[in-house]
Order: sequence, then structure tokens, then C-alpha cells
Amino acid sequence: MWYVVDGMDGCGKSSAAEFIKGQLESRGRRVLLLSHPNRDTKVGRKEAAWLLKDGTFAKLMTTMYYIRDVFHSIRVMKKMRKSGEYDDFIFVRYIMAVSYVPKCLCRLTYRIFKIILPEPDRKFFIDITPESAMKRITERGEELEAFENMESLSKTRNKMLMFIPDNWHLIDNCGTFEQTKEQISKVLEETD
Repeated sequence: MWYVVDGMDGCGKSSAAEFIKGQLESRGRRVLLLSHPNRDTKVGRKEAAWLLKDGTFAKLMTTMYYIRDVFHSIRVMKKMRKSGEYDDFIFVRYIMAVSYVPKCLCRLTYRIFKIILPEPDRKFFIDITPESAMKRITERGEELEAFENMESLSKTRNKMLMFIPDNWHLIDNCGTFEQTKEQISKVLEETD
């Protein structure tokens, strides 16, 4: 199966994806987890570098590299699926990245990508308040990316929530991680 874990910066996507991976592996499944930007690839490293820059041109370049990064991961998944090396695939960040484009283009871009990109089997949207996300981001102690500020987080979250009715499993990550794991586990039980 193919799982996607998405949400705004600082929401807990990586932790949720690692939990899903652990749950699947405990069932004897072989799992490949791919994050975007994928810093193991040249295109992913370029994408990550552009995320640290501000301005319209930087956003355009980030988007261009992000699209290439996702297509690379799709090719890897198809190859690994064909070879039988892995049973399940988890992508951290996928189609919700369209929420970083201006709101007037957001819905159109989402529809276009829904046509172009393959549809995952399970889509998890990890939700958190912008205030909690910003706190987590600053606690990481890393250089802030262009979208990692309260205004951008609020706008991005609002745009992402527009797409939740489109078969996304909304996971509320505002409580404890134990509560988050319970929500994820319920969705995973549906796949059994």
C-alpha cells in the first residue's frame, strides 16, 4: 500500500510517518519511507536550499524542485514495487504542497496535480495550530525556511483544510502523541 503523510511545517509529519512505518513493520511488512525534500538526492538538496530563501523567485524555484523531487520518488516507488523489494511506501509531503502557492491558484493547482499524480491508498493530514507548529519549529534550532512564520503557517493551514473532504484522514496532533497514535492506528486498522 501507499501512504501519504502531509500537513504544514512543524505539524509532526515525520513523527507520524515513523509511527506508521513501525506499525507496518511490526506486521512483517517491508516499508520504504521517502520525505520531501529528499536530501538523499541532488534535486532534494537543491529544493531544501531554495526553501531557505525568500521572495517570489525562490518560491518558484522551490516549487519546481519540489515537483521534480516528488516525481523522482514516484519513479523509485514504481521501480521498488515492481521488483517486490518493498510492500508499503510512505511519502512525507505530497500534494498538499500546492497550499504554498497563492490562494487564487491553490484549488486549480490541486486539481491539476490530482490529474497528473497517482492517487495514494491512504492520505493522512496531520493538523495542528499555527502557534503550536511555530513553537515546534523554533525548538528544532534550525535555520527557518521562508514559510516558517506565523503568517505563512496560518495561511497555509487554512488552504490545506480546503482539501480535507477529498478523502484525507484528518489527524488532530494538538494533544499528546499517544492520542495522535490512536487516531492513526484506527485508520491503519481499516486497511487490514
